[in-house]
Amino acid sequence: MRLNKNGGLSASLPAGPSFQGGMFMKQIRSRLIAVLLFGALLALSACGQQTAVSSVPVSGDASEKSVTVSSTEQVSVVPDIAEIVYSVQTQGPDAQTCQEENGTVSDQVVARLHQLGVSESSIRTTGYYLNPVYDWSGSMQVLTGYEAVTTLTVSDLPMDQVGEVLTQSVDAGINNIQSISYLSSEYDSAYQEALSLAVSAARTKASALAQAEGCSVGEVLSIQETSGYTQARYNDSALAQRTLSAAAADESLSIMPGELDVEASVVVEFSMQPAENPAQ
Repeated sequence: MRLNKNGGLSASLPAGPSFQGGMFMKQIRSRLIAVLLFGALLALSACGQQTAVSSVPVSGDASEKSVTVSSTEQVSVVPDIAEIVYSVQTQGPDAQTCQEENGTVSDQVVARLHQLGVSESSIRTTGYYLNPVYDWSGSMQVLTGYEAVTTLTVSDLPMDQVGEVLTQSVDAGINNIQSISYLSSEYDSAYQEALSLAVSAARTKASALAQAEGCSVGEVLSIQETSGYTQARYNDSALAQRTLSAAAADESLSIMPGELDVEASVVVEFSMQPAENPAQ
C-alpha cells in the first residue's frame, strides 16, 4: 500500500506481462547501444593507427629504386695457335692385318710430327676403333674385311707451323681431317677486357633509363656474369679440304686465320638516386 497524490491509499499491483516485455525491450536497446558505441570506438582507434603509419616519411624514395640491365661486349683478337684433329683410316682382309697396318701408318705420322719439332705433350691419341666391313649389295650381308681408324689431336701449334704440319702429316699417311681450330693465347686477358667493357656499357644503359625517371645511377647492387667462360675458337673447315687437295696436287698451303671474337655478357643492378639537377 502507498499514498497517492490525493492522500488516499492505493495498492501496488504485481507487474503484468506487458510491463515485463517493456523492461526486456529497454534492456535490448541498452545493450545494442553499448555494442554500437564500442564498435565506433574501435573504428576510431584503427583510423588513428593507420594515420600514424602513413604519416611516417619513407626515407629516400628514389634511393630505394633500382634499375637492372644486361650488356654484351666483344673483343677481337688474332689467333696465334691451332689445334688439328685428323685420323688414319686403313682397311684389310682380316682384323690383325688391318690393325697392324693402321698402327704402322699412325707411328709414321707421329714420327713425322716429332721431326717437325712438335712436342710429345701436344700429340694425343683421342680415338680408335676397329670394325668389320660388310657387303650389303646382295640379299645377305657378306663380310669383306675390316676397317681401323686412329684419331690424333695435335694441339698448341704455332700458326706459322700449321701449313707444314698439315702437308707433312698427309704425306705420312693422314687421310681424314676432322677439324682445324684457331685459338688465342691471349684469350684470358681479352675476356677480362670484354667483361670490363660490358659492365661499363651496362652503366651507360642504366643511366639512360634512370634519367627518364628523373634520377641518376648510384652504386652497383648486384652483378652477374651470364656468359660461359669457354675458350673461343674458330674452326676452319675449308682448310681441311684444301689440305687434302693441296697434298694431292703437291702444293703448299697458305694460312689466313682472321680474327676471333671473345664475348662477355653481364647483368647488373644499379641503385637510383635523385638527380642533382632534375629537368624542369
